[in-house]
Amino acid sequence: MTSKLAGFGTTIFAEMSALAVETGAINLGQGFPDTDGPAEVLDAAVDAIRGGVNQYPPGPGMPVLRQAVADHQRRFYGLDYDVDAEVLVTAGATEALAGTLLGMLDPGDEVVLFEPMYDSYQAGIALADGVAKPVVLRPGEGPDGRYGFDRDEFAAACTDRTKLVLLNTPHNPTGKVFTRDELQFIADVAQERDLYVVTDEVYEHLVFSGAEHIPIATLPGMRERTMSISSGGKTFNTTGWKIGWICGPAAMVAAARTAKQFLTYVNGAPFQPAIAAGLALPDAYFDELAADLEAKRDRLAVGLDAAGFVAYQPEATYFTTVDIRPVRPDGDGVAFCLELPGRIGVVAVPTQVFYAHPEHGRHLVRFAFCKQLDVLDAAVERLARLAP
Repeated sequence: MTSKLAGFGTTIFAEMSALAVETGAINLGQGFPDTDGPAEVLDAAVDAIRGGVNQYPPGPGMPVLRQAVADHQRRFYGLDYDVDAEVLVTAGATEALAGTLLGMLDPGDEVVLFEPMYDSYQAGIALADGVAKPVVLRPGEGPDGRYGFDRDEFAAACTDRTKLVLLNTPHNPTGKVFTRDELQFIADVAQERDLYVVTDEVYEHLVFSGAEHIPIATLPGMRERTMSISSGGKTFNTTGWKIGWICGPAAMVAAARTAKQFLTYVNGAPFQPAIAAGLALPDAYFDELAADLEAKRDRLAVGLDAAGFVAYQPEATYFTTVDIRPVRPDGDGVAFCLELPGRIGVVAVPTQVFYAHPEHGRHLVRFAFCKQLDVLDAAVERLARLAP
């Protein structure tokens, strides 16, 4: 194995999902829904397959999807993109991120990002010979405490070697939605230091009451230095389709496309028009999607509270993070998650795997609530057995 990937073994998701199968436990570890997406999207994929859309699509993505992505950005955020030069279809957001990092980073370039973080970020930076410079997100006091960051710490992380900021909002695993004020601070630093910004916005439509997703590209002076990445998997319950996209300035998109063509080249031809159909669904669909997930968040919260955890209420995404120390005083999240399936039949993920400095998240565990209500109710019943 290349030294670039030293320390990157099998992902925690594969390990915990295998444990769920082995023990027959309820899997609240990996973030995938257990219901299908809207019929309009599924039917469009079937129609495309039967209509012969089964060969290589165009390298940048099918025109129907690139146009739908551009229309989506204009409809929801007032952002205009050239569908031919500024929109690129990818094999999910993970490839979009990999292609962007490989296409933009030179050896030694630094990337400032927040920890905890989705596990592919560090691997992508390493493969591009870049250097990750993490800034810690910390929860506030009490269960309603929002995650935040030290602005001086962020500014200090940006050095003469920094090339870009990698920003995930809504944020996995914390469920944090960055506020306009926080985004403006990041934007000011990026413009002062002449940095690019790469955003992972895959949970953009899974935002709950009281929070608002604001793409940093909408702030003054930021569209021309921002690569906005998203996908259809979370929005349309089609995580296995792996249809993602990038929107950004033509030169930055061209850099990502150059790398991307040597990764998957192209993917998912019949799924591309299906996701295009999804992006055109009425506002009511997106509103109901978020409301349904918020209700599931609240259902799981009952069990987490009954178990005695300190649970940090997420503002978005699929996930709730808890402090396990009231239940397990030694705060060993890895040991707790390995024991939990056999103990009560529930699988969770130790949050420390999302940190560059694991000690910051040793006592934290992530539960996914993107499941059917009866599954969550069964998990809630089992979690109550942990109560001290």
